Amino acid sequence: MSLLPPRDATTALIAVDLQVDFLPGGALAVPDGDHVVPLANRLGDTFETVVLTQDWHPPGHISFASSHPGKAPLELIDLPYGPQALWPDHCVRGTPGAELAPGLAIPKAQLVIRKGHHHHVDSYSTFTEADRTTPTGLTGYLRARGISNVVLMGLALDFCVAWSAVDAVAEGFTTYVIEDACRAIDTHGSLDKARADMSAAGVQVLSIASFMG
Repeated sequence: MSLLPPRDATTALIAVDLQVDFLPGGALAVPDGDHVVPLANRLGDTFETVVLTQDWHPPGHISFASSHPGKAPLELIDLPYGPQALWPDHCVRGTPGAELAPGLAIPKAQLVIRKGHHHHVDSYSTFTEADRTTPTGLTGYLRARGISNVVLMGLALDFCVAWSAVDAVAEGFTTYVIEDACRAIDTHGSLDKARADMSAAGVQVLSIASFMG
């Protein structure tokens, strides 16, 4: 059984990509993605430090299938930084689909990290873009706040949440994922791979019931 994170000022909640386009009816809907919004609200009340993240793509982003003639969403291509899944156009900056989810109410949130805003590189992780070298700035923010533990939840478990969790460990944070406060896309075996990657990195997986006690 995983140890629980400290419930004090050394622990931050990162609520990942709770955005309109990832909810039912959105451009890249994650199955049951709307179910995690009330869970985020509930969790957000229990942390002193809360970070929200948003995919924030420019039009014609390299991760969009529409940017690659003849390619379809969910196909894989090779880019200079490695394999890239192609997606429907989603979370285009300044559009309604990029907005935070209706009903999301975490007034304690002090920072929004916008990622994926560089045209030629995607960014699943909230810490480092997919080229594995470009930082988002989140690490420095958390360290300046005295944070040593991070708890992640949100969308989607097998992409942005898992990549963020693995990178959080690499940055030296003790890292937890509340798995039932996430939902997954699960394409090309992505969910199994995400779970294996998190386990190998030492990410501790919790349930919301175990965390809330």
